[in-house]
Amino acid sequence: MTILEALILGLVQGLTEFLPISSSAHLVLTEKLLGLDFPGLAFEVFLHSASLLAVIIFFWKDIVSIVVSFFSYIIKRNHSDLAEFRFGVLLLIATLITGVLGLLLEDFMGDALRSSKVIAFSLFATGIFLILVERLQGYGLRREGDMTIKDAIIVGLAQTLAVIPGISRSGSTLVAALWTGLAKETAIRYSFILSIPVILGSTVLMLPELGLGFFTSQPLALTVSFLASFISALLGIKWLIYFVNKSKLAYFAGYVFFIGILTLIYM
Repeated sequence: MTILEALILGLVQGLTEFLPISSSAHLVLTEKLLGLDFPGLAFEVFLHSASLLAVIIFFWKDIVSIVVSFFSYIIKRNHSDLAEFRFGVLLLIATLITGVLGLLLEDFMGDALRSSKVIAFSLFATGIFLILVERLQGYGLRREGDMTIKDAIIVGLAQTLAVIPGISRSGSTLVAALWTGLAKETAIRYSFILSIPVILGSTVLMLPELGLGFFTSQPLALTVSFLASFISALLGIKWLIYFVNKSKLAYFAGYVFFIGILTLIYM
């Protein structure tokens, strides 16, 4: 893998990780269209860790608030910590659903999930739901204090679908959160913070692959790809927040339709 390839793959993965357009589909398409040498699943997980660092840094105040309030409420039972405690519980519920069902779905379907047709039609499905949630459902007004276990279950189930390449994790959780009637700010916060345990879990599962030999094989290229993924992920987070608050998700829908067509043609 050359430095230029590392830079391009890092930029693509980071920028698309938190946009509702499927990072896995973009990595595969980038490899095919540009003839790049994609190193494999371990490298993809390595790039995900850069995205993980980006979302942790971006939402570090929220994360600290949730963690502190969660344990503070358990110990002291202060009513002021109840809202963040409940938010933390709802994050755990959605994460548990995703972890269990995601592994079962991946084991059951196997390589059938990774065909070009599955990726293309998953992209089309992502686009359709981005349009539906905006045109039919609209944006709600419910905030963190109004969230229920039902909301966590729905978002957790939606996130499970992201095991299918072409289904955007951020897109599925954001659409599901908005569909339940959550306010845009609450849906964004819940979707992004929910990504942390999922990405962290996939990274931990791949640790045996990320041994010393992996890091010493191409240290400069890996450093470039990590930094590119980290910086572009930060930009992707800010971009999505802007779009949800100021613009329309339908623009992303048009884009994923286009990417789906490219997938059918080139894969």
